[in-house]
Amino acid sequence: MNPLLNKGYTTPLKLQDVPTLPLEFRAERMSELFQEYWPKPEANPSPYEGLVLISILLVAKSIEVLSVHQFNFHSQKLGMLIRSSIITSVYKKGLRLSSTARQAHGTGQIVNHMAVDAQQLSDLMLQLHPIWLMPLQVAAALALIYTYVGLSAVAALLGTAVVFVFTLIRTKKSNSFQFRIMMSRDLRMKAINELLNNMRVIKFQAWEDYFGNKIRQFRQAEHGWIGKFLYYFAVNMAILSTAPLLVTVLTFGTATFLGIPLNAGTVFTITSVIKILQEPVRTFPQALMLISQAMVSLGRLDEFMMSKERDENAVQRDDKCESDIAVEMKDAKFSWDDEEGNEALKVEELEIRRGDHAAVVGTVGSGKSSLLASVLGEMYKISGKVRVCGTVAYVAQTSWIQNATIQENILFGLPMNQKKYKEVIRVCCLDKDLEMMEHGDQTEIGERGINLSGGQKQRVQLARAVYQDCDIYLLDDIFSAVDAQTGSFIFKECVMGALRHKTILLVTHQVDFLHNVDSIMVMRDGRIVQSGKYDELLKAGLDFGALVAAHESAMEITERETGQVNLRVYKHYFTEAFGWWGVALMLAMSLAWIIAFLAGDYWLAFATSEAYTVPSFIFIIVYAAIAAVSCIVVMIRSFLFTYWGLKTSQSFFIGMLDSILHAPMSFFDTTPSGRILSRVSTDLLWVDISIPLLVSFVMVSYFSLISIIIVTCQNAWETVFLLIPLFWLNNWYRKYYIASSRELTRLDSITKAPVIHHFSETISGVMTIRGFRKQGAFCQENLDRVNASLRMDFHNNGANEWLGFRLDFTGVVFLCIATVFMIFLPSAIIRPEYVGLSLSYGLALSSLLSFTISMTCSVENKMVSVERIKQFTNLPSEAPWTIPERTPPQDWPSHGNIELDNLQVRYRSNTPLVLKGVSLTIQGGEKIGVVGRTGSGKSTLIQVLFRLIEPSAGKIIIDGINICNVGLHDLRSRFGIIPQEPVLFQGTVRSNIDPLGLYSDEEIWKSLERCQLKDAVTAKPEKLEASVVDGGDNWSVGQRQLLCLGRIMLKHSRILFMDEATASVDSQTDAVIQKIIREDFADRTIISIAHRIPTVMDCDRVLVIDAGMSKDLYLLCFVHK
Repeated sequence: MNPLLNKGYTTPLKLQDVPTLPLEFRAERMSELFQEYWPKPEANPSPYEGLVLISILLVAKSIEVLSVHQFNFHSQKLGMLIRSSIITSVYKKGLRLSSTARQAHGTGQIVNHMAVDAQQLSDLMLQLHPIWLMPLQVAAALALIYTYVGLSAVAALLGTAVVFVFTLIRTKKSNSFQFRIMMSRDLRMKAINELLNNMRVIKFQAWEDYFGNKIRQFRQAEHGWIGKFLYYFAVNMAILSTAPLLVTVLTFGTATFLGIPLNAGTVFTITSVIKILQEPVRTFPQALMLISQAMVSLGRLDEFMMSKERDENAVQRDDKCESDIAVEMKDAKFSWDDEEGNEALKVEELEIRRGDHAAVVGTVGSGKSSLLASVLGEMYKISGKVRVCGTVAYVAQTSWIQNATIQENILFGLPMNQKKYKEVIRVCCLDKDLEMMEHGDQTEIGERGINLSGGQKQRVQLARAVYQDCDIYLLDDIFSAVDAQTGSFIFKECVMGALRHKTILLVTHQVDFLHNVDSIMVMRDGRIVQSGKYDELLKAGLDFGALVAAHESAMEITERETGQVNLRVYKHYFTEAFGWWGVALMLAMSLAWIIAFLAGDYWLAFATSEAYTVPSFIFIIVYAAIAAVSCIVVMIRSFLFTYWGLKTSQSFFIGMLDSILHAPMSFFDTTPSGRILSRVSTDLLWVDISIPLLVSFVMVSYFSLISIIIVTCQNAWETVFLLIPLFWLNNWYRKYYIASSRELTRLDSITKAPVIHHFSETISGVMTIRGFRKQGAFCQENLDRVNASLRMDFHNNGANEWLGFRLDFTGVVFLCIATVFMIFLPSAIIRPEYVGLSLSYGLALSSLLSFTISMTCSVENKMVSVERIKQFTNLPSEAPWTIPERTPPQDWPSHGNIELDNLQVRYRSNTPLVLKGVSLTIQGGEKIGVVGRTGSGKSTLIQVLFRLIEPSAGKIIIDGINICNVGLHDLRSRFGIIPQEPVLFQGTVRSNIDPLGLYSDEEIWKSLERCQLKDAVTAKPEKLEASVVDGGDNWSVGQRQLLCLGRIMLKHSRILFMDEATASVDSQTDAVIQKIIREDFADRTIISIAHRIPTVMDCDRVLVIDAGMSKDLYLLCFVHK
């Protein structure tokens, strides 16, 4: 400019003095640029053509949305039907199992078949079809890619094939993890089931830590396998999530190498196809995982369904038989083991005539209960003939009571006959008990009859049998749990009265009833060694003489009368493992994943733009680098989510287990075990595996959704106006749906628990049910409960698809309207490569939007499981187990002095007093017998001394220390107790007699010898390691009681409590036990609850309790007079 201005300053400027324009500023160049960039009429398709394409898109996507949700609904419906058929089939099979098979599987494992295996096969139906659909989708996608980039599609094919092979190999490996998870879950469920069934004994012995650690070890093993499985799955997910990106890199790299031109249209068509493939690629591993789980479940179910069944033809039954012989056996041999067939019972000849009353006697373990079981067909018949003529009623030695009212227990499915019902109540001596109960016979009996005394349970099940009005009655030691006076009344009014015309086979230890029976069978070592009438057998002497002599030496005295899931739940779940920092890290990693994927797509848009020229080599290198970074980010995120989910679920389980172990006994009395089992099975399964995966999907889905909206709005800003109604509509649908869905999910959980509870109850009483031949009624009850559960399942699935269809369809409409905006905008405003980018994202929008909302709702529904688990992590706790500052001296109690001052006890704050002001003083070393009618409060006295129930008023002082001031374990561990019901745990003889491993083999053998079990244990090949099955079912009830005595022999407690400890043993064994107690516990304080007068003969004083009051405390000599 300087020369021009200088010239103009000196002389006036002329036209030729002004310099010409540079070439780039001339009109010719501008005209060229304008022509180049202005859209040419012939290259721009008409908007009409665009509208036709959008209409085709709308119709195609609408058909897809409708068919997908119909498919989902019908698949879930099929799954639901499969689940119901499995549950009912497993239930029916449970009723047919042989005793060996029932012991081999255990209740916990069979509950898992119903709760977990059935659910996994149900879930499979929805995920089964991606297995064959995905190869078709991949083939179609490769064909489309081939039309655009020719032979480069081979690279895409190879890449996809590598991903498939990788997934299949790893899925095969994860199958073994699944199997291990199931095995360890079965062991944990068995242990929890055992804990819940025997919680009273565990609390008496202060063994909560031992059983808690046992369950924690099983859980640790299960958690380890879940961890391996989920980390394996995380790698699969990471590879499969980045697979589309890696396949795209391969395809474009090959195209560049082959010199195939890549423009915006080609690039974004291929990325769109590969993006659409992302959903089937994502569902494929999930489908493989579910198939692997289902295969394991099918294998387990197959093993269970093929288990041996009770042989229905072992016993010839004729309900309407006119023969004089009611029960007949000839050359019959039986075994409890239907595989090895070890002979446990041999009956050469047995005939019981119609209307006869026959008694079976013998020492503990002689085979008395086995004889009844053989008549019922419960034992495996090796050879011989058994014939039963008439209908059979069975009363088990261990009471089996349903969780129902007393009236429902007695009627047992029969219609009410008021006159007959009242007579049954009278002859079974239940009238006084019902008068004492607030609701009479409408009193709801807790699970396993927990709120009834042992005698009341025995009399309720006797009343049930009498009401059935059968021809033959098999009564297994029905007098053991009732006091002497009640026993005499029942024998006179029920056995010899109401049942006088019936055929009765009575197992008993009460020798004084034997005068009145028609025949007596004496058993020893599984054989009938003597049979005949009372006088004949007495003259013959031998075994029967020994039994009677033992009884009479003891009986030298006369009897005497006596809304919305709370946000706090989400906070607990998300912050349980690492607090808010963990949540921030998860969100950051999810955001990094989306940014990495967005970077790849924006690089494609930039590199294929005509405005810029990017060399092919750099294009592929940068794209491959972005893909590698994406892969690393996704892998790290997958591992973090897995670790976080595992830590959270373990923390929840440990919290719930600790809370359950610390819960007071009243919690177990009022909470059905099915309610607890459903939380530690199904709910925990969701928290272990499903919720972390769902949360992971939801986080990344929301970020994907935001990225799609940003990309679409960036290129068609008008769509912002569509987003407001779209989000409002989606949110309204979500709120409208979730209100019902959340409650349906809760109701679904509530209706599943009774199915499990009813099954546990059935398995424990299967002999009684089969004895009464009530399998049909119980199967119907199972069907009713399954139908109630299915009702919720069906409507829950329907609601899910109702929402999914509406969300998907609104997404399709949004995409089509946004595309209309794009085709009507001039291409100078919106570039073709960015239209391609928008459409490639927009096509995924409808499915992603639906997926995101559905996953969000699934998370909220599954959070109900977290809510249910959290309920059980905050249970009211009993008093502390230990109070360091109040730990009693090591030798406490050193004397065994017990003082009760105005002791008042009620079970709960709103129930009447059970003990009404009991006061007494017991000197150290004194032996006190406690007697009274069943239900008078005898067992309650022991429970309050162990603080299983806290006193409502009054004090209990032991050796100068108020027991309410010390820790529960410090108190309970210092006492010894032999409880009313002998309880053995699954394991070995050693683990049962010394669970804490405190004693040497020599001490254990000495204890077994003193309690008369050494011979029985020595006869077993494994000796102290001899197996004890679930509930101790492979030992007789008497042997179980003796084992419980053996535990106490080892403990050397200063104070010993015996709650009807010898009720299940014969008089001879009882005399031996009393002798042992006299010699080994001579200087100990003993409080003994007894029904038999001989049991309290060695006591210094006798406490008589009547209706919760200590009526009298007699010196024994006074009672004798």
